[in-house]
Amino acid sequence: MAENKVKFSIRAACLSDAEKIFALIHLNRDQLVPRSMGNIVENIDRFVVAILGNDIIGCATYQIHPEIGDAEAATVEIQSVAVRSPYRRNGVGKALIESVITKAVVVKPKEFIVLTFAPEFFTSLGFVEIPKTKVMHKLYTGCINCTKHKNPFTCPEIAMVRPV
Repeated sequence: MAENKVKFSIRAACLSDAEKIFALIHLNRDQLVPRSMGNIVENIDRFVVAILGNDIIGCATYQIHPEIGDAEAATVEIQSVAVRSPYRRNGVGKALIESVITKAVVVKPKEFIVLTFAPEFFTSLGFVEIPKTKVMHKLYTGCINCTKHKNPFTCPEIAMVRPV
């Protein structure tokens, strides 16, 4: 099946995008960890958005997870990847991930990680599945506060990594 191509652009998010990003993440709440409006505004400089006309059709962001005692071994987690359903399978998600990686690679992380319900998509971008025990820093800083599952190890999300 051939992909439909949509003429979209990717740009850094700005404060005026926060409400639309919040709504997009909320639309995908079954697949994403919720974010408060305050959290989105505080981290707006790490978000990228996909734009079609005047509409935001996708978003993604990242978070740096430091390695205690070894600053150069920090990991970047790609988060809040969402594309409006009519625009999926048009290269929007791939472009968002590539933009986030380009933006985050300047801090020279050791690797990029993601916890996802879409492992096939991330495999196509060079990510490989790893045991959740390899991302304990993520589990203790983010997953531990999630209210969707009893604990991080019962969550069905797949942990994946891509070296820089």
